[in-house]
Amino acid sequence: MPPLATPRQGAGQWIAATEYPAGAMPAEGLARLAEAALPLPITPRFDAPDGVRSAQMPRAVAEGRFAIGDAFAGALGEAAPVFLLSSLPFLATSAAEARKLLAAARPAYAAALETLGVALLHCTPWPPTGLWSRNPVTSPEDLRGLRVRTYDSTGTETLKALGAAAERMSFQAVAAGLANGSLDAVLSSGDGGAGRRLWEHLPHFCEIGYAMPVSLAFADPARLAALDEAQRAALEAAVVRTEAGLWTLLETRNAANQARMRQNGVTIEAPSPALLSALKAAGATAVAAWEAKAGTAGGEILAAYRAA
Repeated sequence: MPPLATPRQGAGQWIAATEYPAGAMPAEGLARLAEAALPLPITPRFDAPDGVRSAQMPRAVAEGRFAIGDAFAGALGEAAPVFLLSSLPFLATSAAEARKLLAAARPAYAAALETLGVALLHCTPWPPTGLWSRNPVTSPEDLRGLRVRTYDSTGTETLKALGAAAERMSFQAVAAGLANGSLDAVLSSGDGGAGRRLWEHLPHFCEIGYAMPVSLAFADPARLAALDEAQRAALEAAVVRTEAGLWTLLETRNAANQARMRQNGVTIEAPSPALLSALKAAGATAVAAWEAKAGTAGGEILAAYRAA
């Protein structure tokens, strides 16, 4: 595969990039990291600078286009099964469960990122995933034929099993699909939806509590190796402070998102028992398929999570 076109950053440039808009949790993480790491000069950039989305971000950082990158973990699922872990349906559906799952998976995330040529910094939690839609989705029948964006292969498989026309796509691509009418729904949190003003096309949000996934922030190892002792200490402290702050922010984030959604005319609905039951049954099949693909390593992570 040929190298990316943009050359490696100069030594004095520390650009931290994400495909998500300012205010979304990953962007908030990069902004907080930049502030906490001073005097190390980190400049956050949002909305997929140079067109780089989550799936391409590790390569862009490894090749020096950015010093730091953020990627939605599920978008990296083709590189290693562990990246799909946090978005497995109904595995971790509360902040406490999401933290336990992250603790069990963090070494595997770091190792998988290392094989991609980057070094893990911090992990960013997302609020619960729901379903944004043009029309109410209240029953399993409402999913049939629904043209819905998903964020990873597991979500695509889960919704297709219920008859939806599900397609995985980056968050950057969602706006075009909504504008041209090729999408009826988007699998996303209230956080991501608010950042992209999904209510302009999708005035309904069903709180299915599908997952609480994570994004991963990572750095160019060459840039890390070039830091002096004081800079390295500042960055390491900033990483710890940033992640702790993001989990604290998560405690109030969902309520704040929902208030903003309602202010913009979004109807927030609870799923019917039949819809939730159908989603969980399809999700269990997807989780079993993931376990088979992830093998012993995946099984050990799940065992550690369930025993915690």
